[in-house]
This record gives sequence, C-alpha cells and structure tokens, in this order.
Amino acid sequence: MLSKQFFLTKPSFVRRFSSPSHHNSTSSHHHNPHPTFSSSTCVPKNPTPYNILGKCISLLQLCASSLSKLTQIHAFSIRHGVPLTDPDIGKHLIFAAVSLSSPMSYAHSVFSRIDRPNIFTWNTMIRGYAESENPTPALELYRIMRMSSVKPDTHTFPFVLKAVAKLADVEDGEKIHSVVLRNGFESLVFVQNALLHFYACCGHAESAHQVFVLMPQRDLVAWNTVINGFACNGRPNEALVLFRDMGFESVELDGFTMVGLLSACGELGALALGRRAHVYMLKVGLCSNLIASNALLDLYAKCGSIMEAKQVFSEMEERSVVSWTSLVVGLAVNGLGKEALELFKDLVREGLVPTQITFVGVLYACSHCGMVDEGFGYFRKMKEEYGIEPRIEHYGCMIDLLSRAGLVKKAYEYIQTMPLQPNAVIWRTLLGACTIRGHLDLGELARTQLHQLEPGHSADDVLLSNLYASENRWLDVQKVRRAMVNQHVRKTPGFSLVELRNRVYEFVMVDRSHPQSEETYAKLAEITKLLKLEGYVPNTANVLADIEEEEKENALSFHSEKIAVAFMLVNTAPGTPIRIMKNLRVCVDCHVALKLISKVYDREVVVRDCTRFHHFRNGDPPKEAYTHGMKHHLEVLAYVALVVLSQDHIVE
Repeated sequence: MLSKQFFLTKPSFVRRFSSPSHHNSTSSHHHNPHPTFSSSTCVPKNPTPYNILGKCISLLQLCASSLSKLTQIHAFSIRHGVPLTDPDIGKHLIFAAVSLSSPMSYAHSVFSRIDRPNIFTWNTMIRGYAESENPTPALELYRIMRMSSVKPDTHTFPFVLKAVAKLADVEDGEKIHSVVLRNGFESLVFVQNALLHFYACCGHAESAHQVFVLMPQRDLVAWNTVINGFACNGRPNEALVLFRDMGFESVELDGFTMVGLLSACGELGALALGRRAHVYMLKVGLCSNLIASNALLDLYAKCGSIMEAKQVFSEMEERSVVSWTSLVVGLAVNGLGKEALELFKDLVREGLVPTQITFVGVLYACSHCGMVDEGFGYFRKMKEEYGIEPRIEHYGCMIDLLSRAGLVKKAYEYIQTMPLQPNAVIWRTLLGACTIRGHLDLGELARTQLHQLEPGHSADDVLLSNLYASENRWLDVQKVRRAMVNQHVRKTPGFSLVELRNRVYEFVMVDRSHPQSEETYAKLAEITKLLKLEGYVPNTANVLADIEEEEKENALSFHSEKIAVAFMLVNTAPGTPIRIMKNLRVCVDCHVALKLISKVYDREVVVRDCTRFHHFRNGDPPKEAYTHGMKHHLEVLAYVALVVLSQDHIVE
C-alpha cells in the first residue's frame, strides 16, 4: 500500500508534516507549474544557485518529452548540485512525469524526498494516481495530506473525486462532498462537474441531477455528464428530457452529447430519433468523431438495424478496437454469430488486439450458433495467445454455451471447477437451463445457492415455480408462490415498448389503458383468426398454471408483444417494419406467432428481448440463427455496455 511505502522509504515522512510549524502555507505561485523564484525559496543548508535551478526547470519545460529525457534532466540537476529535497525542482519533475502518463513509481520516488511539498505538488500526485489504472493511492495521499495539515484547494477535489468515481466508492465520495461544502468550494463549476461525474459513475443518477439542478451556471460538461449519467443508469427517458431542455437553453452540442443521446435511444429502442441524431451528426461534421461514431454504431445494433450498423462501420474514417468490438457483439446478439466470428478474424488480421469485451462477444456468438467446441477453442486462445485472464463474464458465457446445447450436467460440473466464485447470474443461468430441460435436483440446488447470494429475487422463485409446474408438482408451486407473498417478493411484470411518431409507447399484458385500446384489441382478434388459418396452434406448454386449456390460450393471446404488434399494425402503413423492445424473454408461443405475423401481414418484425434479437421476415427467422433450443434463450453473462442483457429470465 502507498502509506507503507512512505514509511519504508522515509520513516519521517508523515511525522515531518504533523507539526504546524512545518506547514508550507499556500503562496501565490503554488498552482503555477512554471513559477518564478524568490529569495524566500526554502532550500536546506546549501542553497542551489538560481541559474542552475532555473536552467533545469527550463529544460524540463522545453525538453522533457519522454520519461528517458526527463530522467536525464533529473540526473543533470543532481550532478550540478540541486538537492533531492528541493521542492521547486521536485514539483516540476512530478508535473512532467504525470503529464507524460509515466509510471507513478517515478513520481512517487521524487515526491517522497521533497522537503515540504506545497499544495500544487500534492494535487499533481493525486491527479497522477487518479488518472492511473490503480486510483486507490490517490485517496491515501489525500488522507495523508489532510493529516499533515496541508489545506486542500480548488484543484484538489476534482482530482480526488475522479479517483473516487473510478473506484465507485460512494461512501468516500459522499464524505468528500461534505468536505467540499464545509470548505465553501461547492460554487466552483469544475468542482460541481466532478461531483456530477462521481455520482453518475456510481449509478446515483438522481443525486447527480440534484447537484445539476443546484448549479447556478451549467456548462456543456455539466449537461453531458448528467445526460450520460441517466442514459447509462437505466433512465433513458430522463436523458431525453434533459436533451430537450438543453436545446431550449441553446447549448451547443458536441460529440459527448451525442453519445448520451444515442445511448438513451438505444436503451429505449428509439430508432427514428436515433436516425435524426445521425442526420444532425452528418450536418455538423460529428461523424468524424470516433466516440460519437462508435455510439451510433452501437445504437443501430441495439435497435436491431444491423445493416445500418454495418454501413456506419464501413464509412468510419478511423476504427478503434471498440468499433470492431461493437459490431462483433451487435452481429452476435442479432443472430449472425458466424458473421461475428468472421469479423473477429478480420480484426486480428488488421493487427488490432482484441479486448476482454471483444471475447465476450465472440463467446456469445459461439453460444448462439451452437458452436461448443469452437467456443472452448476461443476461450483457450483468449488465455494462451492474448494473455487475457478470464473474468466472471467469460465463465458465464461458457455456462450459457453448455446450457444452450442441452449439456446441463456438464454446465454444473464446469461451475464446480471454475477458479472464480460463481455469482448469482451464473447460478440463475443454470436454473433457467434446469427449468427448460427438467433437471429438478440441479434446479433446486441452484435455487439454494441463489437464496444465499441474492435472497428475494423474484426471477429465481418464478423459475423454480415453473420447474415444479412442468413436473406437475402443484403443491410445491403453491409453496413457492405462498413464500413469495409472505416475503413481499413481486414478479417483474413483462412490458413491450414501440416507437411511433416521436413517442415511445409501453404495453403490458391485458393493457386497456391506451386511448386506442378498442382498435388495438380488435386487430388482435383479427390476428388470432388469421394465424389459425395459417395453422397456428397456441403453445400452452409454457403456461405453467393449473387452469383449463381455454384459459391458457386466452392468457397467451394477450402477451404484451402481441398487443404492441397489433397497435403498430393499426397505426403504420403496410410494409413498415415493426420493432419491439421487451424486458423479459419472448416465450415460445409468441415466437411462433410473430413469425407467422411477418408472413401474413408482409412485415419485417424485429423483437429485442432480454437476451437477444429475433428477426422475422416472410415467416422465417434468419437462416443463420441457432434454432436448436430456440425456445430457451438462456441469460448470457455480460454487463458490457454495448449489449443490453437482463438478469430477469422469465416468461410472462
């Protein structure tokens, strides 16, 4: 730890700062990286000649373009008598090292020898650690600084809050927020922006919005941060409202604004609004912005418009590994697994190094194509060729791969031999597979593990109840349902979203609250009649309730995605594609019904559920789709921001 390093390298380090007499009061040049020097500069015993010190500082300002040159200048200063403890040369060395993004070990070595570093030097060290891969030492430095009676200034808190945001440490962040208030820095815009960023990164979008509302002046950074905070934390509607308000206040947009807008559109499946954002980007020249283009590609992939995603990719002037990864994952979740794997091979041929997220997309593609052996091959390649240590998401993909192939017992054995502790989502994936395949003993074991890890999760109780129901164990079903009631556990209701004329409409099962409900349900009755003429027979096997067959058929006909389709058929012109976003898994009956609807009404129907996309055209899903076991889309373990995956793995 950093604090131990300080004590080992210089035992008197903290003790030197504990005395008020040694506190270096803030002077006017403390925040100037290129200060002037006066006779009051504190140098112990042997003063450094001003001309030597000045030359070294000038060399640092003009020539320190790399770490090797920086260390040469440092060596030059030592040979010409500049002591290691000199605070002025020390702060310039540290500033140069941090600006070069050099390893913090060098900056720390210089810092630990400086005699009474000023607040600028402390801030530079905190900034360096905050911007590094391991920001934890930034907080330790901040605590040591406070114990040393060095007062923080306006630059301290943005750097500390950046470190806290990276660590997602809400408790420490809230303590620092209180210190900001006590010290009167809350009115400074860059401190406010740092607080916004911290709360947004920690998933506290509402707290970020409260800080935003209290800001007397809001710059573009503030708007972008709060919009992205809502968009990335499951609040896309609020993000779009803020984007509208931003337009009312005539704030000029930039690439980061578009990222927030496109992320919100992707979460809602608002393809039309996303397309208008694309047109705006073309008009103002933002398509050359790599980050915004990546977000645009991701939008089209999330909305199931994979051809437009591929077009954006082909037109990009510059492509990063994120661009390639976005399309790999997009192809995989849209049922084009083999094409995703071919694109991965192109990525490698381009000389790019795939990331751990890229391999999540690759393993996901193997899972959806039923390529078990290839999936294990890519898993080994990830470790052996690219040195990427598998994370829980990768192991989850392997469990999903085995489960989809019907190898439930092998999936359980794989969990037992995993080097990582399986989390709730892994056990939930196994429980879902057991429900589909009828492995009662393994299902009960998985539910026991889930009860220990995440008690009160409605999805687990519903899956176990469904497993009992599939075995006609109705007494056990009643016990599970009764326990849910007693523990106040409520099942997540299924809903479907559609976009029409700049608005997003939500439908739930047997929903009659919409003004057009009469026309919608009349169309639904017409759909059912026409589908039966095409040979449709309601699949009641998944209505796991002890009721009459007619009641089961009636329940199936009012699933939210069917209501959404009927609404769109009433309100759109013939031939218009229908796009639906659903929060839960599409059931077997709806899958069959949607396929036939695409044939009868000559419509392309695209449904995004909690695991993947379902594309239907002329009564057929894509030829490449892995149809073996299509009825059980098991949950893939990936929290990748590029893919919307849900932990609720239940049918309505």
